[in-house]
Amino acid sequence: MTLSTATTDTVATVPVLCVDLDGTLVKSDTLVDSGLSLARHRPADILKLPGWLMQGKAALKQHITGAVQLDAAHLPYNREVLQYLEQEHATGRPIYLATAADAALAQRVADHLGLFTGVLASDGQTNLAGNNKLQAFQQRFGDDFSYIGNALPDLPLLKTCKQPMVANPTSALRSALRGAGITPVRAFNERVSPLKAWPKALRLHQWAKNVLIFLPLLLAHKWAPGLLAGALLAFISFGLCASATYIVNDLLDIDADRQHPRKRRRPFASGDLSALTGIGVIGLFLVTSIVLAWFVPNVVAAISPDWSLAEPHKFLQWLCIYTITTLAYSLRFKRAVLVDVILLSGLYTIRILAGSAATGVPVSTWLASFSIFFFLSLAFVKRFAELENLRARGGASASGRGYHVSDIEQLRSFGSSSGYASVVVLTLYISNLSSDAAQLYHHINRLWLLVPVLLLWISRLWLLASRGKLDEDPVVYAITDRRSLLLGGVVLAIVLSAL
Repeated sequence: MTLSTATTDTVATVPVLCVDLDGTLVKSDTLVDSGLSLARHRPADILKLPGWLMQGKAALKQHITGAVQLDAAHLPYNREVLQYLEQEHATGRPIYLATAADAALAQRVADHLGLFTGVLASDGQTNLAGNNKLQAFQQRFGDDFSYIGNALPDLPLLKTCKQPMVANPTSALRSALRGAGITPVRAFNERVSPLKAWPKALRLHQWAKNVLIFLPLLLAHKWAPGLLAGALLAFISFGLCASATYIVNDLLDIDADRQHPRKRRRPFASGDLSALTGIGVIGLFLVTSIVLAWFVPNVVAAISPDWSLAEPHKFLQWLCIYTITTLAYSLRFKRAVLVDVILLSGLYTIRILAGSAATGVPVSTWLASFSIFFFLSLAFVKRFAELENLRARGGASASGRGYHVSDIEQLRSFGSSSGYASVVVLTLYISNLSSDAAQLYHHINRLWLLVPVLLLWISRLWLLASRGKLDEDPVVYAITDRRSLLLGGVVLAIVLSAL
């Protein structure tokens, strides 16, 4: 145990106030946050964790805290607790930060806030939690202390203290307090409902990207019930896999997200969801996704035996390729200039190839060519919008990326030219009488109406990005913008009229 104090005076009329750190003053668990930061910045040290743990939990915390340093200024503080501490500090009441976190981290938090008389924390030998923390309190204050906690290990302290208080208490602690007949004098609840937080964490709106799985089937005009059912099952499988990888990305990016004006509100960065729960959901979703992918060929064969897949588990192969590519992007390549946008655009194309594998409908060279240029433009506009918004805030370089504000004009050139190149591919497809279009569409000349519509959408997308009015994700823009939805309806009408 480590104890540092600025003064040893106490206010006789009010018990000393002690507050826990993890889950109480801060809505997240700083040990888990530090472990995630270790995985991001020093992945080789993950292999040292078993050896550190064998030395004891306190030693583990000391090693991890020494390897990475969380930014105390951007931790997800419980604002209600913080406001209460500021009020008590203003009255001259002694306040101690008492935590099982390592002393070095606790001291950084205390130095940042400037509210604490002293710090009690784990010191590499003693893990200051539960009864160990109670003994430290009694040695220092007797029973004349108040305490704010949040979890079941805090029960002995809440039973003993003068004024028990809780912050975002766990269900186990609430149940234990009821069983002990203890009613907290104050409760500081600041956390978004899981019903609101989980859809954001899973990014269900991003499932719109997975509609690309149906594209090979729709463009080939194949309507067999088995193929449609297989594509639907593949859509769900891909969505679960994608949501799992989004959580992985958010957990690894917690540090950078907390420094971002918008991303800091993400459920894991803000502490509204537990990172440990997120890790559990990752495993559940990935397993479920693989099981569903395995059954795709069985569903197709059962409903439409004439359309049995020649390569039954090719969709599962593409699902694995997507997962590996996404993880490689999150762990390494998202910080590699230009490589990141190539991979981002490739992830769109993988969805089309996965849809082809799930239904057995081949992807034409025209569709592949169009998708390469079109999605590359979307990837570039995403990076461009990030830099444009960063420039508006007065920044110079994107945190966790390799881009600088000075790269904006070059990205604009790359991205807009890629978008227009996709339109060129479309025109060549329509004008080539030997292409598949001549056999699929009775009124093929009507498809020329797609060209101005696509040019309008791409040009407007880049114009809004240049004005700093584009959401950093073009998919979110496309499914929420009324004009984009209207143009999508026009595209559908044109295609139907050409059949």
